[in-house]
Amino acid sequence: MHLRAASDRGRVAFSDMSIKSLPSLAHALSVAPDLDAALVALGEALAESDRSAIVSVFRYDGRRDMLRERLTPVAERVVRSTVDTTVDHLPPAARAMVTNGGQFVDLGDRSVEYARLLGLTPFADGGILSLRGLTTDGELSGMLGLYEQRRMFGTRTSERFAPAVALFELAYARYGEREARDEAVRTLEDVTQRVHGEYIRKLGVLESELGKARGAASQLNAADAERLLHLERDIAAAQEEGRRAVRKSSSLEQQLTAAVAQLEQAHIELHRRNESLRQKTRTLYLIERSLRIDNTTKDDPRGLVDGLLALVGDDMQAQRCSLMLRAPEPDTLYLAAARGLAPNIVLGQRIPNGKGVAGIVAMSREPLLVQDAAEADRHPLLRDQYLTTGSFISFPLIYCDELIGVVNLTNRAKRGVFVEEDVERVSLLALVIALIAANANLPERLLGEIGGE
Repeated sequence: MHLRAASDRGRVAFSDMSIKSLPSLAHALSVAPDLDAALVALGEALAESDRSAIVSVFRYDGRRDMLRERLTPVAERVVRSTVDTTVDHLPPAARAMVTNGGQFVDLGDRSVEYARLLGLTPFADGGILSLRGLTTDGELSGMLGLYEQRRMFGTRTSERFAPAVALFELAYARYGEREARDEAVRTLEDVTQRVHGEYIRKLGVLESELGKARGAASQLNAADAERLLHLERDIAAAQEEGRRAVRKSSSLEQQLTAAVAQLEQAHIELHRRNESLRQKTRTLYLIERSLRIDNTTKDDPRGLVDGLLALVGDDMQAQRCSLMLRAPEPDTLYLAAARGLAPNIVLGQRIPNGKGVAGIVAMSREPLLVQDAAEADRHPLLRDQYLTTGSFISFPLIYCDELIGVVNLTNRAKRGVFVEEDVERVSLLALVIALIAANANLPERLLGEIGGE
């Protein structure tokens, strides 16, 4: 049988996957409360790429080495079906690649056979079944199956869909960590309660018998006295056992505390990964928006510059912002677009490098963050500058070591203050704007339209 790992080709085929759908899927996965919601989001993303294809998740029981349950998104819900088959049914090469995870493995001519084994209805043309292992803490915890129809031409759905599956795997790992944490807590609590309950029961029985024996003490003979002595020894032994149980219970509680602490650390790490995923989602979204603005305004420099300024202004929640581009005169900028500025400030207005905040940033080619205008005079670049606003960011637009312009952001919504992380956020947009502006020859085209040449 011919097996093919599709991970490398999947990375190459990134551009075949809609750049719009990936950010949407990443956002849906980041807010999905459980595996079902995440799987529904994955199914919707697959429908955008191939409506005939089927995606399913197979839950794996490592203790029994069994695939126990199939989860398939249908519309806005997940259909569950019993599978009860072993991974050993797969060919050795396929089994090894599935166990390692991280790549699709198609089953070629044996797709129909294994589709039936996994409870999937074969396509009329047989179709192609691809499997991908899902791991938690390096161990196989599930398997994702993608069943698609054969095509004479074009890339495979499994290849186009690989970036989406990679996003889903991050969400799947998050749910796996959560389940492991909850199971560990439940197990330790059950053990503690069982040990304590058994001790209380046994001690109660012995104390009841001792009470009865002491009540009949006046009628004791030698044999009864001996039995009472043995009973008191049993009570003492039970009490000692109880003390050991208490110590064991205390140890278990410490283990529980340590396990919860470890799981909390795992949760923090998953939160970090989720935040990283959110930032990547935002990056893809902003790139997509920028490219869309560029594509829809190729013959409209005014619309292009306004769209780019609105993009960065809205993303940073800046009520006042401006975009300045290089002028034909050496070391000079002109005002290309603005929002929220005073009416007397006109487009095309020149600003020499080194004058004002924008001129200083243009000259230094370094971003400038001011969190409090009252303290701005302490900044070596801002001495003798008259500032009428509070927190602001001014960022140079540089492409291929050439200054394209400067973007200025201030008056954050809800009286917010810009911080260092915001400068990092602006840096991405600044790079994209500089690239688009340079490729579109925007400074020269727009100035000609404004009539400022």
